[in-house]
Amino acid sequence: MISYKSQTWIVVALTVFTRFPQSFAAKKNFVTCGSIVKLLNTDYNVRLHSHDVKYGSGSGQQSVTAIELKEDVNSHWIIKAPTDKYCERGEPIKCDEIIRLEHLTTKKNLHSHYFASPLSGDQEVSAYGNNGFGDTGDHWQLLCSNDVWLRDARVRFRHVDTGAYLGLSGRSFGRPIAGQMEVAGLGSLHRDGTRWTTAEGLYIAPKEKEAEYAHTEL
Repeated sequence: MISYKSQTWIVVALTVFTRFPQSFAAKKNFVTCGSIVKLLNTDYNVRLHSHDVKYGSGSGQQSVTAIELKEDVNSHWIIKAPTDKYCERGEPIKCDEIIRLEHLTTKKNLHSHYFASPLSGDQEVSAYGNNGFGDTGDHWQLLCSNDVWLRDARVRFRHVDTGAYLGLSGRSFGRPIAGQMEVAGLGSLHRDGTRWTTAEGLYIAPKEKEAEYAHTEL
């Protein structure tokens, strides 16, 4: 679990409008365990987002949406190992590996299950758990075409329990989250909205170098 002091440092680092010197992680272009990233959907040009607003139907859990605004702190996600597993901070994430994505602000995990999503009737995607602890519904398999996850690569996320793909339905909400797009589990990876890449974030350097950070928050 991340300590309060560490959380405070992370939030400060992510809100300073300064570009750090290019680090080993940036040169190698890896996405690594412990990094805090924004995920950009390349089909719709919106970022994966969550907030303390619950769905009014389905599971009633914390909603997950996608937004255009680049600067919103509620679009940060921490890359972690599966439940009861461990990955070394700075360790590159391999293609086909199973990961969790923990929402930085609310400490809930990106989650899915067999509830219908509220707008499209696809599979609901929510944020679930307490202080980073949840269940196997938080597990996502990284699908990519290289040996490891590269920051500029287009990737997909397959939900391990249900086989659905993290994506956008193409529909948008009204109040109280007007204009935000519905994130859902889609049944086919060939549908529009299933492709993601990393955007702004705090990237932890691979461990073979001394601790450095590649900070690309704007």
